[in-house]
Parts: sequence; structure tokens; C-alpha cells
Amino acid sequence: MNAGIQRTKIKQHSKLALSKIIRRAVFIIFGAALVSVGLEIFLVPNNIIDGGIVGISIITSALSKIPIGVFLLLFNLPFLFVGYKQIGKTFAYSTLFAVMIMSIGTWLLHPVPPLTIDPLLAAVFGGIILGIGVGMVIRSGGSLDGTEIVAILFSKKAPFSVGEIVMFFNLFILASAGFVFGWDRAMYSLIAYYIAYKMIDVTIEGFDESKSVWIISENSREIGEAIMQRLGRGITYLQGEGGFTGGNKRVIFCVITRLEEAKMKAIVEEKDPGAFLAVGNIHDVKGGRFKKKDIH
Repeated sequence: MNAGIQRTKIKQHSKLALSKIIRRAVFIIFGAALVSVGLEIFLVPNNIIDGGIVGISIITSALSKIPIGVFLLLFNLPFLFVGYKQIGKTFAYSTLFAVMIMSIGTWLLHPVPPLTIDPLLAAVFGGIILGIGVGMVIRSGGSLDGTEIVAILFSKKAPFSVGEIVMFFNLFILASAGFVFGWDRAMYSLIAYYIAYKMIDVTIEGFDESKSVWIISENSREIGEAIMQRLGRGITYLQGEGGFTGGNKRVIFCVITRLEEAKMKAIVEEKDPGAFLAVGNIHDVKGGRFKKKDIH
């Protein structure tokens, strides 16, 4: 009996794992395909580049007249090996799969004429599509650019953060576009890069961004009850101690959506205009009782 239950649990776990793998693969395929569209339908035909390996591949492809897909795969292979050693095989396999889909996608889309020859439209919409695609791949546990892996390694030995190293590297690549395609295209490339960067953040973090709220007030009980009744959100009371006064302070902590932020501030202002209120962004919320209760 126990063995049968154990086998059933193993089967259920295997099915769950398989469903996650399939879901991850679908999102990676769709994300990499979007990147291919952003590149071949918008950016590459208009001589507009992105940062990282993609930017290097576009420049090398333009100089050698070899399809960009070849360089996307070729330039990423060394970083995949490093990623396998430093981050793990799941990341490396997901990245290899994503890069292969992207490379094949650019090869298939290469004969397709661009949707627009207006460089500004190409930079804007190419950046949007590219950013969404890259964000989907990252959310699925992969990557389409090996420069961040190198930045992680350099950051351990250099007095710079990963973000600073990536920024320096990309500025160098974007500046190189000025010598190859002209400085106007380099400026359009900067626009595309900025838009793609922001869209990656939006895609990874999601549109339904949550907010953490910290409130310190002498009327904490009244504020807490108003939040629960009028917003339908659960709260947690924490005990704090004032740094200057040394007195005990009751701290309210809760999580809300960004659409509820204005109402939250109105409640605090109404109950205690002098209350301390701090609001921060949260990228992910799991567990607990974050689900909103019905309010009437």
C-alpha cells in the first residue's frame, strides 16, 4: 500500500516537472521568436543595433555579409560553456535552446522585407518587441546574451558592479555602430536599446506590480482597521523602537497593488497626517494572505 502511494507521488511529481518543462519551452520559443522578429523585421534592415552579443552580431554580419544567425550562435557558445560552469546546466541548456531558436528565426525571417524603413519607428517598435522577447526568455530561466555572464565573473575581481560592467560594454558597442552605420544610426540604436531595456523590466516584473507599505503612527490601530475594512487588505503589526526617543513604536506592514496606493495614502492622511509612510516596489509576492478580501 505504502509503495503504491509512493509510486503515485513519484508519477505526480514527474508529471508536474514535465508540465513545467513544456511551459518553459513554450515561453522560450515564443520569446526567442519575438526577438527574431524585432531584429530582422525592424532593427537589422535599418542598421540599428542592440547592446551585447546581439549588437556585435549585427555589426559583424553587416561587415562580413554573413547572416546574423550564424554569429548569434557562434558568439554565444563560449559564454554558454562559462554559464554551465558558473550558474548551472539548467540555465545553460535553456540559454542554448533560446539562442538556437533565435538564430533559426533570424535565418527564416531574413528574406522578409522590413515592416518600416523609418528609423525612429524601427527603433521604437523593434526595441519593444525585442525587450518583450528577451524578458520572456529570462523569466523562463534562460538568456539570449552572454555579456552578463562575463560581467558576473569580472565583478568578482573588479571594483565595478555587474550593471556597471554591462553598461560600459554596451556603450562601447553602441559607439562602434557610429563608425559602421553612421552616428545617426548610433543614436537610433541608443533609443532602441533604452526601450528594450525598459520592456525587459516590465516583462520580468509584470504589469501588476505590487507595493510594500510601512506605516509608523500613534494611531496605528485605527489606520490598520481602516486598511482592512476599506481596502480589504490584510496587515501585520510589528513592534519597533525609536532610534532617537527609544520609545516603543507599532509598525504596520502590508502589501497592496499600485492602483491602491492613492487610496492607501488617503487613509493614512485622514487618520494621522503626521504619520511616517514608506512605499516600495515588490517584484514578486507568494504565500501568505495577499489575496484581496471583498469589500462593500
